[in-house]
Amino acid sequence: MMRRFKLAAPLLAAFVAVSIAHPAGALAGSSALDATPMPSLAPIVKRVSAAVVNIATRGTIKESAGQRNPLLDDPFFRRFFDAPPNAQPRQRQFQSAGSGVIIDAKKGYIVTNYHVVENANEITVTLLDNRTFSAKVVGTDEGSDIALLQAKEPDLVAMPLGDSSRLQVGDYVLAIGNPFGLQHTVTSGIVSALGRSGINPEGYEDFIQTDASINPGNSGGALVNLRGELVGINSAILSRSGGNIGIGFAIPVNMVKNVMAQLIRYGEVKRGVLGVNIYDVTPDIAKEFGLHDISGALVAGVVQGSAAEQAGIKTGDIITSINDTPMKSAGELRNAIGMLRVGSSIRIGFLRDGKARHLTARIAEPADADLANAGIINKALDGAELADAPGGAGILVKAIQEGSTAAQSGLRPNDMIIGVGRNALSNTKALRALAKGASFLMLKVRRGASTLLIPVH
Repeated sequence: MMRRFKLAAPLLAAFVAVSIAHPAGALAGSSALDATPMPSLAPIVKRVSAAVVNIATRGTIKESAGQRNPLLDDPFFRRFFDAPPNAQPRQRQFQSAGSGVIIDAKKGYIVTNYHVVENANEITVTLLDNRTFSAKVVGTDEGSDIALLQAKEPDLVAMPLGDSSRLQVGDYVLAIGNPFGLQHTVTSGIVSALGRSGINPEGYEDFIQTDASINPGNSGGALVNLRGELVGINSAILSRSGGNIGIGFAIPVNMVKNVMAQLIRYGEVKRGVLGVNIYDVTPDIAKEFGLHDISGALVAGVVQGSAAEQAGIKTGDIITSINDTPMKSAGELRNAIGMLRVGSSIRIGFLRDGKARHLTARIAEPADADLANAGIINKALDGAELADAPGGAGILVKAIQEGSTAAQSGLRPNDMIIGVGRNALSNTKALRALAKGASFLMLKVRRGASTLLIPVH
């Protein structure tokens, strides 16, 4: 809709006076203004754009039970529609697109998100100069949502890696990627927050939050500082509509470096465990332990035979630092341990009886179910210490943190979880598989001589 505006009388008079004094509307000092360089991000964009690529994938996925028509589970309807009596989940073809960043031109390494290349059996990379070629997967890590590709091609341009630990809220950043198929789109903004978590509770999170526009197709693209350095890999957005609302998240480049080193060496991340069940220090916990700061991770349980037990960590200790880096929450501690290689030696700072102490532990490989269970299975079970029951009889609830999500749902110590929905369970590995990504779980629980259904969400 067009709108007409009228100039106010004083402003109009001033404009006429200037026009008479300077014919053809030439303003005094215009040559000086022309000589002044205009502030622009173009030099940075030109320097880094060639390192950002478009990634197109093709593949095949199996439709899960939740994607099937529920009527096909009824024998009558299966006969009515002439469906096979034991119909298996169907396979379907898919294709998708995302972004990636060249981080080693000589070796052809390209980093992107795990979810960009998940289930892909064909990966095509397109450069800024429109060259197109295939790439192979070197390794992936679903926990951090990082994948490393390789395509040895001539004349590739890599982006220099920055140091995300030096980022501050308010720093200017650029997001470069291929949103909605619009290749090499550049948006700008600032770092809105650091250390964000809770986007994917089952993953390892330490997100950079930015208001630089990130949309579908930006996944795997670059978050760049004003030095032209990669500081993050764009990964997710917070949106009800699927479009940008000014809240985007990027994986810090320092986390990418750690994961990438293991993917190059092993093809996977050999993630070790400390062997503790941990919870955030709440105001109530801080008061109970006589703490001045509401930060750190309370050790609610130590797995027998674990690295933590061997090092001397005890239930009730409050871990405050790893390798002299402060740990503000249980999530930060989990991320820090999850990014360390098996066999790494770490210095742990903790409080015991109000006194600051230190010890050294060596990160262990998860050798059994109890150690594997030290990680989060599902946010709905937060606060429950679980262990495999002997003989595959189910999952024993060894302890419940008071006031936790699990406690509020009605779980109690010594409960035996024997199923989720219609699925029977024998161990924590099966529970982890069924609970992955679920926002609601209907647990089948044996309590004494009774069997209960307990919804947790």
